[in-house]
Amino acid sequence: MKVIAKLHYITHPTSHLSTLEQVKMVTAAGVEWIQFRRKDLTDSAFRQEASLSMNLAKANKATFIINDRVFVAQELEADGVHLGNEDMNPMKAREILGDDKIIGCTANTFDDILRLSLLPIDYIGLGPYRHTPTKTKLSPILGLSGYLDILQKMADHNISIPIIAIGGILLNDLTALFNTGIHGIALSGAITSSDSPQTLCNNILKEIERTYDTNIKDCR
Repeated sequence: MKVIAKLHYITHPTSHLSTLEQVKMVTAAGVEWIQFRRKDLTDSAFRQEASLSMNLAKANKATFIINDRVFVAQELEADGVHLGNEDMNPMKAREILGDDKIIGCTANTFDDILRLSLLPIDYIGLGPYRHTPTKTKLSPILGLSGYLDILQKMADHNISIPIIAIGGILLNDLTALFNTGIHGIALSGAITSSDSPQTLCNNILKEIERTYDTNIKDCR
């Protein structure tokens, strides 16, 4: 059974934290999902850094997802891939990786979700919630109202694929975001720019657990 975590950490190079340091830091804090994203590396350098990062993630029992490079994910036997709009077609990626691997895709609109829901994928990263400096080609900002609108349309069309909110999300956004019906969140810059990244990870995980438990009780 494929389990989609409620907190996804996306690696992003910074001047003060290497990718390996980021993976070690967040998994030590309890984060159970790493998306390895390094658009700037050659295939050889990407493969080497991804392999080292995956070993760290696996040592801490974290799911390891590779952004974009499907053949590297296949070679390293990663847990899956995340594909953007300009990356490999999810149908082809599924043929390459097999049914047991996780495939996630990026969406910005309900039309994106409607299209992706017909493909063999496991979750959708929907965003951006607000502006984020960690991505250069930014789609239109959704804001809370955008998530509310899209999640309602999903319910109206009986689309139940897990939605991961992404893009500039902060700790105090979590309650409102989870109340829209999203499955989880993806973070990067909020953690790496924090004065105490490990403490922030711990607080985010506690807030997710509290918010999720509250939502479950409200549905009973």
